[in-house]
Amino acid sequence: MGWDFYDADDFHPQANIDKMSRGVPLTDADRLPWLEKLNKLILEYIGKNRPVVVSCSALKNSYRELLLRNVSPAVLVYLRGDHDLIKERMQQRQDHYMRAHLLDSQFESLEEPEDAIIIDIEANPEAIINTILQSLYSKN
Repeated sequence: MGWDFYDADDFHPQANIDKMSRGVPLTDADRLPWLEKLNKLILEYIGKNRPVVVSCSALKNSYRELLLRNVSPAVLVYLRGDHDLIKERMQQRQDHYMRAHLLDSQFESLEEPEDAIIIDIEANPEAIINTILQSLYSKN
């Protein structure tokens, strides 16, 4: 698509990374500066009239509201998967600070979005991307 892509994990302050590396779940207060930084990034793209994709675990409605504050247009894509599948994939990752045992706290915090394109993650990455693209193009 030619859009820039950012993984929100790359924007966490070192204190958050250290905390998750120790196996301690983040609090709302920990996430606030991170979400504000991501919102600024998205607004920069909006200001330049350039499309961008930001992959982010915005678990709660309040996180998504902050992430997308003053952002228009925006489309949320929710990659839905069950606990066991996500845990299995997390355990296969190499050199990532987010440990698989923190997944329980993420599922406890999760408020599934109602205003999103919902994609099941059981398929392979190429199929997931194709489904997202079909959904985006059908919205236009």
